[in-house]
Amino acid sequence: QVQLIESGGGLVQTGDSLRLSCTAPGRTVSSSSMGWFRQAPGKEREIVAAISRNGGNTFYADAVKGRFTISRDNARNSVYLQMSSLEPEDTAVYYCAARTPVMSASNLYTSQTQYGYWGQGTQVTVSS
Repeated sequence: QVQLIESGGGLVQTGDSLRLSCTAPGRTVSSSSMGWFRQAPGKEREIVAAISRNGGNTFYADAVKGRFTISRDNARNSVYLQMSSLEPEDTAVYYCAARTPVMSASNLYTSQTQYGYWGQGTQVTVSS
């Protein structure tokens, strides 16, 4: 069982920035299409951003467009979520997810049911 490891969460104020990182042993991340999801208290888990295996295609939820950036470094077997202009509504547990194998290096996936590997999550709290 592959375990993804997230890091970088924390408590910040409105308008601040955070950078989340996700990695895993071996080549899991570099061979996968990756996604970031989040789950706020009392709400269902939702997609935040996704990136294809080759990094050529990205997706963002409307709520984070223009504020968040997903990127990857396959040489480091890592994927990142740069979050800027954070708002209290961004408060949630953020999860990294991996889908492998993929049909094409340019495919990305936005449904959590399409991902087979998950991390334990990292808490992001934005105070007003």
